[in-house]
Amino acid sequence: MKRYLFFVNQPYSYSILRPLQEEIWKRGGEVAWFVAGCTAAPLRPDEKHLKTVAEVMEYNAIATFVPGDWVPYFFPGIKVEVFHGMARNKRGHSSEDESDHYRIRGWFDLYCTHAERDTAKFQELAEKHRHFWVAHTGWPKLDPLLSQPARGKRKLKEGELPVVFYASTFSRSVTSAPDLVEKIGELSRSGRWKFIVTLHPKMDPAVVDQYRSLAGENLRFVESDEDLLPIFPEADVMLCDTSSIMFEFMFLDRPVVTYRTKMPGPYLIDVDDVGDVEAALQEALEYPEKLMQATRSICDDLHSFRDGNSSARVIDAVGEFITSKQSKLCRKPLNVIRKIKIRSRLHREIKGAKRSGK
Repeated sequence: MKRYLFFVNQPYSYSILRPLQEEIWKRGGEVAWFVAGCTAAPLRPDEKHLKTVAEVMEYNAIATFVPGDWVPYFFPGIKVEVFHGMARNKRGHSSEDESDHYRIRGWFDLYCTHAERDTAKFQELAEKHRHFWVAHTGWPKLDPLLSQPARGKRKLKEGELPVVFYASTFSRSVTSAPDLVEKIGELSRSGRWKFIVTLHPKMDPAVVDQYRSLAGENLRFVESDEDLLPIFPEADVMLCDTSSIMFEFMFLDRPVVTYRTKMPGPYLIDVDDVGDVEAALQEALEYPEKLMQATRSICDDLHSFRDGNSSARVIDAVGEFITSKQSKLCRKPLNVIRKIKIRSRLHREIKGAKRSGK
């Protein structure tokens, strides 16, 4: 039985990795989770939780999957980068050289890319560094969404209120959460809209409490460690700012309204004034043809596949790498200082998780 390890450092990792788990189980493999730096509470009773480094070493997985930018280099097996988001930076440009998305730190053996443009960039870097391989697989997180039959415009029943999914990033320079809290509360109480609200795990706790207090008949607050993808289809439109979650929502072929976004484009209805939010939402509900065409175009740019089989391609790529690619690569750089920092970071985050009871 082939064993695989999932390395979790942020709450968003669960929804990225679970489609991979389903594919591994389907093939008769085994999966274990190692969580450092965030809560392990979302793990289900049927998911194997390794709590110590010693358990990880004994488990001896053939591959460790990582939706972040670091991984303990000494864990057994190859290290596979599946990414925490798609190649899009806060200035609104895809595949920029300076983007953190393309920084090679020397931890990964295999990069599983999402679209033709980021694949070409990583292949260029692979030829330069010669110590990792690139596979164009798509993003496992999107598999459940792309397999969702309820895509496109929802047919509202008579008397049914339109649903807005509001999500915000945490950075003070780009978050809309403090500016929109009163407006979202007002709209949810108006009887014209329903809201589903979630905030980034690093959001200011005081702001989070403000939104939690708005929960009621027409506003549902979703905690940051919940899996959001199953909730997306309930919404008719997303209200956002500069969070990459808006691009995930677009794969439902539904519109997005933003408030003062740093990633503008024809695929969004962006407003600069809080007073314009409701009118923009009303416009989005009409699914303007130019807007939806631009939405589909940006989705094509960010992710090549629509078949919901990215997890299968990732597992296939791991097998191909181990059997025919790994032996042809150069050794990774020593990175002595970075390795010391990684050990220190791992120790610190495990210790912090224990202290907080996570």
